[in-house]
Amino acid sequence: MATDPRNPSDSYLSFWREYHMCTLTTPRPDGTPHVVAVGVTYDPEGGYARVITNKHSRKVANVLAAGADGARVAVCQVDKGRWATLEGVARIRTEAEVVADAVDRYAGRYGRTPAPNPDRVVIEIALTRAMGRA
Repeated sequence: MATDPRNPSDSYLSFWREYHMCTLTTPRPDGTPHVVAVGVTYDPEGGYARVITNKHSRKVANVLAAGADGARVAVCQVDKGRWATLEGVARIRTEAEVVADAVDRYAGRYGRTPAPNPDRVVIEIALTRAMGRA
């Protein structure tokens, strides 16, 4: 069921605030999907989903390979019969304040602050679509 990513229902937003691991799907340079487990935070007010990761990861390389226009990606979480997917355009953010904000959001959702990592970056997804059954 489609929903507005900037104006989700209370149940949809509540589901994204629960502790769930997610998947991130990025396109490899050859067009095939690369799917990995990640933590995701959802910011409907800003219209973004965020993933913190190491700048040397394959998922970052895939996003960068897409060029300046960004990469079309999806994040998804599942819990029994409930599921939610967010789609959008990903770009890599390296600014210290953006990374710190993303780490704070991650800590809020997942209940722990990740260890410091000087190679940490943010995959910031400008949301274009949301769907699910939450």
